[in-house]
Order: sequence, then structure tokens, then C-alpha cells
Amino acid sequence: MARHLGATRRKSLTYSVGIDVGGTYTDLAAVGSDGAIQARKVLSTPADQSEGVAASLAALGAPPSDVGRVAHGTTVVTNLLLERRGARVVLCATSGASDLLELRRQERAALYDLSAQHPPPLVENDRVIAVHERRTPAGVTVPLTPAEAKRVAEAVAKLEPEIIVVSLLHAYDNDAHELLLADAIMDRLPGVAVVRSAQVLPEIREYERTTTAVAEGYARPRVSLYLKHLSERLTRSGYPAPEVMTSGGGMRTAAEASNAAASLALSGPAGGVVGSAAVLRAAGLRDALTIDIGGTSADAGLVLDGEPLVEPGGSVAGVPIALPRVLVETVSAGGGSIAWIDDGGALRVGPRSAGAVPGPVAFGRGGTQPTVTDAHISLGRLDAARLSGGVTLDAPAAIRAISALAEKLGASPERTAEAIIAIADAAMARALRRVSVERGIDPRSCALVAFGGGGPLHACALADLLGMNTILVPPHAGVLSALGLAIAPERRDAATSVMRAADAVDQGWFGARLDTLAMRAANASAQRLAWHARVRYAGQGHELDISCVPGDDGAVLSARFATAHAARYGFTLERSVEIVAVRVAATGDAIDVKFSASGAKKRSFAGPRVETLADATMVVAPGWKARWLEIGGWMVERL
Repeated sequence: MARHLGATRRKSLTYSVGIDVGGTYTDLAAVGSDGAIQARKVLSTPADQSEGVAASLAALGAPPSDVGRVAHGTTVVTNLLLERRGARVVLCATSGASDLLELRRQERAALYDLSAQHPPPLVENDRVIAVHERRTPAGVTVPLTPAEAKRVAEAVAKLEPEIIVVSLLHAYDNDAHELLLADAIMDRLPGVAVVRSAQVLPEIREYERTTTAVAEGYARPRVSLYLKHLSERLTRSGYPAPEVMTSGGGMRTAAEASNAAASLALSGPAGGVVGSAAVLRAAGLRDALTIDIGGTSADAGLVLDGEPLVEPGGSVAGVPIALPRVLVETVSAGGGSIAWIDDGGALRVGPRSAGAVPGPVAFGRGGTQPTVTDAHISLGRLDAARLSGGVTLDAPAAIRAISALAEKLGASPERTAEAIIAIADAAMARALRRVSVERGIDPRSCALVAFGGGGPLHACALADLLGMNTILVPPHAGVLSALGLAIAPERRDAATSVMRAADAVDQGWFGARLDTLAMRAANASAQRLAWHARVRYAGQGHELDISCVPGDDGAVLSARFATAHAARYGFTLERSVEIVAVRVAATGDAIDVKFSASGAKKRSFAGPRVETLADATMVVAPGWKARWLEIGGWMVERL
């Protein structure tokens, strides 16, 4: 339960505020200088997310002078990629490799579904310009002449781009050609930004480097506009300019984030995993799967040894973005996911969502199609008088919507509601398996941290599907992503290509490489440096991230890699090892937070039972027992 502070005490506090904009709600968590937490929820404003941000700050009620930091998690980049509403990009690529976006990696969209298609590339073929130049790992075979650079610049100008992306072969190793071409384009089109792939991702794999650079160019203009608009809105009201959560789980200033749009693709979901890790440590646990169930989607994540798992990249809305990101698997199974009947007469749930507008039928905002939330309401699992965000539920309307769907299916309303929830549970369980089993993690060895407005509603069912025995429903479960934003430290990342056999990497050379990276990533608040090497067996098409320090050499990295490979895949190979790239993350100190259960009665109970929380609802199923924790929240364990 949120702690409310008296007016006299509040004047001496400086708040770190986290604001998470979701599809249905905008959540706020404020951590005072004494570590105490306040939470607020307002409805999101999809037409202009900044309105919901401002409304949540107004709901906090603290004077702007008491707010020392505003940390923001945004879905702007994700929405741009999903809805294909980004900037008009022109791509300049090496002649002979200008069809990379179309060719992808020549894999099928779905192995056994021949009708499935990949989403279209962000840049169409008629806006890709082939550049007569070529560099190989051995050196330049076709020089980029000034005349060719000028020709390409003229061709770019004729296409009237909003932004230009330059991605040339092997620029990760030497970006001289990219620099020459970018200069020529900027001379011809002053004021139009040029994104160079070697700046965005200086690593091997031309396709991933190109798609990441294109995603940066595609999102940057809209992201810059949004963050500028939000910053101006907040500063006019006396608040500090926002910091923005990156996909890697750290904060950057709005000015920095405006020029690193691709790194914001999982901005909001990353905050939830950061918050989960903090609560998990406070509860004395180390390893957990996380599930954040909101109004539009559900996000599955993984915490190992008390820290969010950060991976080198992944796909967002069908677009590979090879930048560090907190591991999150998103599925369309939120409370607003719409239940419908397909042409074959089968009940389906999602991917369409009612979102905040019109929302579930019970919200009374114009929704007419039954959703997962309506199913819960029809089963009596949500208390209309206690729903967060100022929403008064129309339970009879939800029951009518579920009943109408049940009539079409020829089933009872109760059975239909249960089936809707079971379908959503199955989709979320698959996502949890993907983030755990596919990485060699047994879900049964982990706790399940369930949060978001819908997480505690589905937790027991998900744990049953995965064979898990422990569930942690954290304090402030409904706004945990916002809390993760409020306490997240600043973070800067830097990377460089290595491409050397491990036996050719000595301690001095490797240490100098890491020191150079550290200087590139460091910032004034950096307190910790964490290095990772991307390592593989010679001939492999994928790598593993291995932790490293400046004192390591190739032999140490090889041994560490073999141990990790055996843990992940169950075997090792008698083959030489390659160091592909190294990365460093420079992070500051996290904000201190005090989880407490003040004002709550210490108690426990066995299911079945529905417990209404301050900002969520918890269902304790038969065979489970819940006990209140000293830090707040609940530990739910199998009987």
C-alpha cells in the first residue's frame, strides 16, 4: 500500500518519479529521499502520451520543486514499428548488397505455414541507393571516389528523405567510406540527419547492422519530436526534463535518447524487469521469471542472480535490433485483448486489443467486444469499487457481452469466460517458456514475479502450467514498471568489433581494448563497469555473451565460454574459439527504495480466494497459500 506523507514532511523530500505509459494506463511511482513510495494511476492518452504523463504528475500532488527526477518509459518506438508510422528513410548500401532488407536471412516467417509472410521492410526498394564501393576484411577492393559520393548525394536529394541511413559492407572494421559518403550527403542536404551503421552498431553481420541503423533512422525524427514536446511540457510546469529508459535497463537524458531511438524499443517493459529484480532481492530471492500483464499486452522476462538478464539484441515488431536489451518477450494477451470467433468457429483471444479507448466493455467508454478483463468481471474477480485509474466498472455490461459471445459458441457464460482466460494464460505460458527453457533455465527452479494490473490475477494459473512452486506478488504490483523506472540508474553502452581467434588475444591487448571502450561509455555518474565478450566456436553462426574484465586473456575467455556453452546447450566442441566483439556498460547508482508493509495486518490464507490489492487484484487458486511479507506484497506458495 502506498505511504502518504504529511504536508510538513513532504516539503523536505525530493522525489524520483517513474512514469510508465501503457496501452491502457499511465502509471506513476514516486520514491522520496527517505525511500518511501507513492503510486498513482491514470488512463493513458494514446493521441498524445505526454497528456497522460502530465496528468499522472498532477495526480501525485507534489509541488514541481519537490520533483528532482522524472524517469520515463515510452512505447513510442514500439508503436512506430508496429504501425509503420516512422520517417521517410533513404538507405545507401554497397552495390551488390542493396537488397539486404528484402532478403533478410532467407528464413521462413513460419516454418510450417507457407502462407505466412515477413512484415515489409522499413525502407522500400525504390528508396535504396546502391553505392559503387566495396571493402572486404582484407581491405578496400573498390574505392569510394569523391565523384561517386557526389552522385549518390544527388540521388538521395531527389528522393526527398526525412533522414538518411548509410550502411556499407564491413564498416564495423573501418568506417572511412561511410564517413566520406555521409559528409557528401550533408553537404548536399544540410540540416537533414545522416545515420551511419558503424556509429549505431560497430559489429559484424551486415543484415542486423543495417536493420538496426534503419530502425534508428526510421524512429529518430518522431522520437525526437515527442521527447522535445514532452520536455517542453514538463519544464513549462516547473518539472525537470525527463530521462528515458533504454531497452538495456538504464536511463539516458532526453537529449541523448533523441539520438538513440533504436535503443528505446523496449523502454517500458525493461522498467518492469528492473523493478522485479529490486523486489526479488528485498524478498531474499535470486532467480525468477517475471510476468507483467497490462491492458494491452503481457511481457515475460527473466532475472538471474538478482539482476535482469540483458541480451545483445532481438526482434521488435519483426525488425531485428541488435542493441543490448533486457530480455522481454511480449504477447498480445493483456486485459484489453478482445475475444472473438474465427471463421472455423473457434474461440480466439487477441491480438486485437480494446486498449484505453474504447477499452473493455465494462469501462463504459464505447467498447462493445468482450475482453479478458470482461471475462474476469463476469466471474466476479474484480471489485468495481476498487479499480485503479478512476474507472467505474459496469459489471452487467461485461456479463452481457460475455453472454452474447457464449450464445454464439453454444456454451455457458461461465465456461466461455473461463475459456477466454485459459487461452490468454496459454499464450503467456508459452512466452515464459521461451525466455527460460530456450536459454537452459528450468522454470521450476525459479519464482514467478507477477505484476501489472493483471499479473496477480493470472499468477497461479501460469505457475500451474509451468510447474512452478513460488509466486511473488510484489508491493505496488500495479505500478511496478513505473517503480523500476524511478529507481533505475543511468547507463551508457559502447561496443567494438574484435574478430580474433582466442589464442591470439593476450592480456595486454585485450585490456587496452576494454579500457578504450570504458572511456567511450563512461559518464559523470558511472559507478560500475561491466564488460561482456561475444564468443563462439569457429564456424558457428551465433555467439554467447561471456562476462570479462581487463585482466582476462584468450585462454580465460575460452574456458569461460566452454562452461557457458555446456550449460546452455549441453555439450562442448573440440574446436578453436573466436572473440567476435566486446561491449561495456557503464552504470550509476540505483535510487534507494524502502519496501514496507506499514498499516497492513500480518496474515495468511489458503485458496480459493480473491484478494483486492491497492492497485491490482490477486487470485489465490485451490492448492495455493498466500502470506503477507514484511516488505509488503505477498508470497504465494503451493500447499
